[in-house]
Amino acid sequence: MTDLIVVKLFLFTVGQVVHTLPEGEAIGGVTSLAGEIFLLRPKESGQVEVYDVITYCLLRRLTVPDFRSVADMTSCAHAVCVYISDAKGKCVHRLDAQNAAFTRWTVEHRPRGLSVNPSHNVLVACHKVRKIKEFSSHGDLLRELTLPDDVITPWHTIQTRENEFVVCHGRRGDAVHRVCKMSADGRHIVHSHGGQRGSGHGQYNMPVHLALDDNEFVFVADASNRRVRLLSPTLGHVSDIVSRDQLKWGPRRLCLDVQRKRLYVADNEWNETERKWTSGRVVVFSV
Repeated sequence: MTDLIVVKLFLFTVGQVVHTLPEGEAIGGVTSLAGEIFLLRPKESGQVEVYDVITYCLLRRLTVPDFRSVADMTSCAHAVCVYISDAKGKCVHRLDAQNAAFTRWTVEHRPRGLSVNPSHNVLVACHKVRKIKEFSSHGDLLRELTLPDDVITPWHTIQTRENEFVVCHGRRGDAVHRVCKMSADGRHIVHSHGGQRGSGHGQYNMPVHLALDDNEFVFVADASNRRVRLLSPTLGHVSDIVSRDQLKWGPRRLCLDVQRKRLYVADNEWNETERKWTSGRVVVFSV
C-alpha cells in the first residue's frame, strides 16, 4: 500500500480521549502487555503501577530494586517482559511479567529511549554518545551503531521491518530538532522531517519519543509543542493526531496498542524553575 493511499485513511483522523489514568508524580514510562498497562512513576523508588487495559482499574504496584532514575519503558510480548532504562544506574531493568521477578544488565553509557525490534531484541538509545545499542532479552550486547555527527542527542529509536531505524533527536539548546529514518547500518539518513527548532508545520521542539503502527506510520511526541504528530512511512507530515487542547501539559512518552487501537500518552508537567518533571498522568486515545 502506497503512502498516498494510506494517508487518505488518516487524513481526517484525530485521536479521541477515552480515559485518563490518575494524576500524580511524573510518568517516566508507559507500555502495555498481556491485557495490562504498565506505567512508572520514578520520583521515589521507581514504582511500577499496573492497570487493567479494559477497566483501567489499578491491579498492583511493583518496586524496581536498586533503581536510580528512569529514562524509558517498553515491553515484549514474545518474551512476556517489561524493560526499564535507568539513566543514572547506566543499566536496563528487566521485569518478568509472569513471576514479577526483576533482573538487570549494564549498558555502560547512560540509556534513554527503549524499543523492541522485529527480532525481539532491545534497542537502547544512548543520547550523549549518539549510539544505538542492541541487546538480547537477557542483556547480551549484540551490536552497537554510531549515528552521524548531525544526529545530535538521539532520544529514541525504533527499527522497521526493513531494518532501517527511525530516530528522533534534539534537546533544549540544540539547533536541529527532527525525526530521521536511518539506513540499516545507522550511517546514512534516508528520510527526515524537521530541522531548525520551532513550532511551525515542519518543525519540532524536543521530539522525545516515537511509536510505529503496523503500516509503519510514525507517531512523534513533540514535547515542548504539546502535540503528537503522525508521519507517513517516508516521514511526510500527515496530521497532528493529538493537539495541545487535548493535553494538560506535554507528551513525554508514547505507547501504541495496535490491536486495541489505543495510544497511551504520558502527559507530564515540566517545572522550568526547578528544572524537572513534577506531575504526570497517562491519557488514553482511540486512534
